[in-house]
Amino acid sequence: MAAKKAAKKPNVSGDELTEFYKEMLLIRRFEEKAGQLYGMGLIGGFCHLYIGQEAVVVGLEAAAEEGDKRVTSYRDHGHMLACGMDPNGVMAELTGREGGYSKGKGGSMHMFSKEKHFYGGHGIVAAQVPIGAGLAFADKYKGNGRVTFTYFGDGAANQGQVYETFNMAALWDLPVVFVIENNQYAMGTAQARSTSSADIYTRGEAFGIKGEVVDGMDVLAVKEAGEKAVAHCRAGKGPYILEVKTYRYRGHSMSDPAKYRTREEVQKVRSERDPIERVREMLLEGKHATEDDLKAIDKEIKAVVNESAEFSKNSPLPAESELWTDILA
Repeated sequence: MAAKKAAKKPNVSGDELTEFYKEMLLIRRFEEKAGQLYGMGLIGGFCHLYIGQEAVVVGLEAAAEEGDKRVTSYRDHGHMLACGMDPNGVMAELTGREGGYSKGKGGSMHMFSKEKHFYGGHGIVAAQVPIGAGLAFADKYKGNGRVTFTYFGDGAANQGQVYETFNMAALWDLPVVFVIENNQYAMGTAQARSTSSADIYTRGEAFGIKGEVVDGMDVLAVKEAGEKAVAHCRAGKGPYILEVKTYRYRGHSMSDPAKYRTREEVQKVRSERDPIERVREMLLEGKHATEDDLKAIDKEIKAVVNESAEFSKNSPLPAESELWTDILA
């Protein structure tokens, strides 16, 4: 089985590989810039970076179709960029500016895009999981063939509302893909210390929900698993669980020094399993790109990210009157 999969993975065009490379690199450079702006005091509040996990959203977005929905938790900038939201609007929201997706009032954890069917990052752990099932219920009711990607982490997987949602989704055959982004640490607690089962996706078996575990550092493996999950949902067979084993390089949030793991552990993953480096090697080995081509891509992406930072700095702060708009009274 493993040999068969290995043979299938390179069966992707150079153009597709290049696109995956660009999308993952955009997320990484954007997050690096966000980290810099946070250090300069231009981003306030909480800020959770996605560095290391880029292959998850890029692979799953490759399996999505127009009109499919996505909802996630607070580590959400990668999801926004992967589904096509404008880096300028995302960075302006991070910095609390009027030009942001939530007019500068939501910040890192709370921005949305109706146009891109992005239903938010959510600050409460696992709060987005029932919302994802609700979005899928609406699509089933309309009979439009759409699927919802509901992302949550290994820490959130221990919350009660996740299992209430599994139950309802299974009962009603909802077209929802539950994506467990298992980055190995729930805040600062290793999965082995916080979760009784070695594989979290198997918890869906009690509800009759099919699932599998995927290498989240391999964008092609994620795409392949995503296509299988989406086909299952579109065929009216109900929900599907993907446990995507990934790894975050930074702390849980910008205020986390991550002393619960060694530098050697992080460096080992970076040097041996980095998702962007993996695609970079495939591009070079397959002669789809040269070193100069890849340098040009990086330069182009850095320009986009720098422009988003400048856009943010030049965008005004929200007017005081905005305190009272969009509020349910």
